[in-house]
Amino acid sequence: MRASFVVPLTSVLAAVSVSVVYSLLLPLERSFPLTHRVEVDQLRARDRARHARILQGSVGGVVDFSVQGSSDPYFVGLYFTKVKLGSPPKEFNVQIDTGSDILWVTCNSCSDCPQSSALGIQLNFFDAASSSTAALVSCSDPMCTSALQSTATICSSQNNQCSYSFQYGDGSGTSGYYVSDALYFDMVLGQSLVANSSATIVFGCSTYQSGDLTKTDKAVDGIFGFGQGDLSVISQLSSRGVTPKVFSHCLKGDGSGGGILVLGEILEPGIAYSPLVPSQPHYNLYLQSIAVNGQLLPIDPSVFATSNNRGTIVDSGTTLAYLVAEAYDPFVSSITANVQQSVTPIISKGNQCYLVSTSGIDIFPQVSLNFVGASMVLKPEEYLVHLGFTDGAAMWCIGFQRVQEGVTILGDLVLKDKIFVYDLARQRVGWANYDCSLSVNVSITSGKEFLNAGQLRVSSSTRDMLFELLPTGIIGVLIYTLVLK
Repeated sequence: MRASFVVPLTSVLAAVSVSVVYSLLLPLERSFPLTHRVEVDQLRARDRARHARILQGSVGGVVDFSVQGSSDPYFVGLYFTKVKLGSPPKEFNVQIDTGSDILWVTCNSCSDCPQSSALGIQLNFFDAASSSTAALVSCSDPMCTSALQSTATICSSQNNQCSYSFQYGDGSGTSGYYVSDALYFDMVLGQSLVANSSATIVFGCSTYQSGDLTKTDKAVDGIFGFGQGDLSVISQLSSRGVTPKVFSHCLKGDGSGGGILVLGEILEPGIAYSPLVPSQPHYNLYLQSIAVNGQLLPIDPSVFATSNNRGTIVDSGTTLAYLVAEAYDPFVSSITANVQQSVTPIISKGNQCYLVSTSGIDIFPQVSLNFVGASMVLKPEEYLVHLGFTDGAAMWCIGFQRVQEGVTILGDLVLKDKIFVYDLARQRVGWANYDCSLSVNVSITSGKEFLNAGQLRVSSSTRDMLFELLPTGIIGVLIYTLVLK
């Protein structure tokens, strides 16, 4: 939805001719319930169930609660945001999931869905009848026709209603129907000028949930899929020019977590880009090799090649990281060989761990994941997890998990403390190490398409405007994007 907004902009841009496009910044939080310390094997089980869902082309899940505890990955940690849907708008807490497409929230008519959550959040339910802007999606609607390309979408000839049913590999699932309604956000036009706005989107209303989705210790309002499919919110909004066809995040790994999520492009000089594997449902990258302390590991590159149920994907819904066995074994062997003179290698609950008597882990080598066009350099804390102390020594364990076969998955362990840019328009993903507690520049230039603002500071150039976006943790803003002519 394009809009012409002349009067307020003239006070900012004088005689510059502009058209206005919205760019959406969402609040991002990470929660670690203090009462929910979890061992690595439990995290593996959680991720394993999730990966079964990914391979079936299904959707993930969302959690909302106050930021608590630690960002250490062996605590139950989830990155989430808040969305406002319906008229009058109602707020929902949904998990950020780059491994799935669809935004869905729980319907008030769901009898099997959890009514409370142990995560410290109040669960909300969507009621289409109470929203003046809600409409059911019919079988003839183009969005339903597009969704029918997925086996998860169903169309009932009896009521002409477009529905869905996702069955998950861990035995859980959800089903419901698609709704068209308003998504609300704020537009920032200047340092103190904020305007309310909205766009109509199609999302899922869940009427049935099973398995882990019903457990109160994990109960949330829904899932916010950021995949490339036609029904993802980023695809819906960008196809109408409401936002650019790019989104970015910076997930804070330490302290209370949080970070930045923006429908727009974060600019940082050090961002390196790698092309996406074409015609894939997920964010598949061409991983070519792995190096430890500058030495390439003896890994056949074919183990990373994208094929049925194989490849390398970026997934914010996965807590740890996963390597196929052919890569995991030489990876762990090399790490051990580099540090065995300074640490005590041990096996703890099936995990390769190290007892470190020194105060830090600087003795561990850097790891380089080498992709087409770019490398991702991992510091020790981005492949190790701290699992307490044994006999006065700190125990650090390999955070990458071994999978016998299948997909190499880069989860939050790797994604944290980095800017990630998902450029769907150019079919590439970029990253750079970054302190996600700092502000970032979000840019949409005249050479490309957009210019973004959050809590902003405007540069002196009206042709290529830069805005400074500050991490908000809980409070975020939706921003105007200006296409300069």
